[in-house]
Amino acid sequence: MKFDTKNISSKLQSYLSMLKKYVVFVFAITILLIFSFFVVRINQISRSEPTEQQIEEKLQTVQRPRIDQAVLDKIEELQGQNIEVKSLFDQARNNPFSE
Repeated sequence: MKFDTKNISSKLQSYLSMLKKYVVFVFAITILLIFSFFVVRINQISRSEPTEQQIEEKLQTVQRPRIDQAVLDKIEELQGQNIEVKSLFDQARNNPFSE
């Protein structure tokens, strides 16, 4: 079997002319496959949940706020002293549409 450059170029041109008919179809299928891959991958990523170790690592970095007991006692004392406001709040809760 001899390899002749004239034969190769003529065969290549015939294959290219045949492929030109299907360029749009191949391009559309390629784009469809790429979009399908993205949809499947996004679906996988959105369903994944963090592991227990990842949750514990994040919880260790979070500083929880602490409220002093004296401040809580003072707020409760002030809340108990203001009877008029408390009654206004109760009335508004019972009938929110009255003016």
